Amino acid sequence: MKSFAVSLAIASTAAARTLTVINSCPFTIWPALFTSSGGHPSQPTGWEAAAFTRVQFDVPSDWDGRVWGRRNCDFSTNPGPNSCLDGGCNGGLLCDVNTGTGVPPATLAEFNFNGGGTDFYDVSLVDGYNLPMKIDNNVGCGIPSCPVDLGPGCPAGQQGPFDSTGFAVGCNSACTIDALHGNAANSPNCCSGDHDTAATCPPSGVTNYEYFKSNCPNAYAYAYDESSGTALWTCPTGQNAAYTITFCP
Repeated sequence: MKSFAVSLAIASTAAARTLTVINSCPFTIWPALFTSSGGHPSQPTGWEAAAFTRVQFDVPSDWDGRVWGRRNCDFSTNPGPNSCLDGGCNGGLLCDVNTGTGVPPATLAEFNFNGGGTDFYDVSLVDGYNLPMKIDNNVGCGIPSCPVDLGPGCPAGQQGPFDSTGFAVGCNSACTIDALHGNAANSPNCCSGDHDTAATCPPSGVTNYEYFKSNCPNAYAYAYDESSGTALWTCPTGQNAAYTITFCP
């Protein structure tokens, strides 16, 4: 009985997947993670990452979740979604495990390791942009990325927020802007309402789609961007890939 338990523990350990998060930015950021389904990672849901540092941790083999970065944070008073200039979450430094998904705009690294024999992963700009990002792996599968700073050139009406010097540290998605104005329920920018299928929500109907996609062709630019062929990336689960998320690659 004891050896069976030991064998089971070894099997569970072997099934875990490894994520490495690197802050290559020349400034401190506060990475965060959120679990949509599956078990919880060994890493806390939020932490401080000084410039040019890294952390490595395990996630369960059935993990479905996201990782993103937060900028200009101060958790000393009223910790919560407004503690950071962008990317903040319910809970403060440690994002709430049920509701702490992050406030747009935020560049997301998304993973689904429970895809029936396939890892699905992407760099998503669906919630807007706040930091350059790349996802590498150690088995030669595809590399999604948004290595460009989209803030300074962001189209008028979507640019921001801004730091104390007036520098744009984010670029909102058109859907986020619609949501701010109460127009998200039936929006071609959000692929909602009358536009809730790929056929009724083409990229041509998404405001400033080309700005995001031309600068970051290997990122997910809007809800139905799979048709671009460079939005959603896959890797055979059997290869047990380890993934590295780099901010400011």
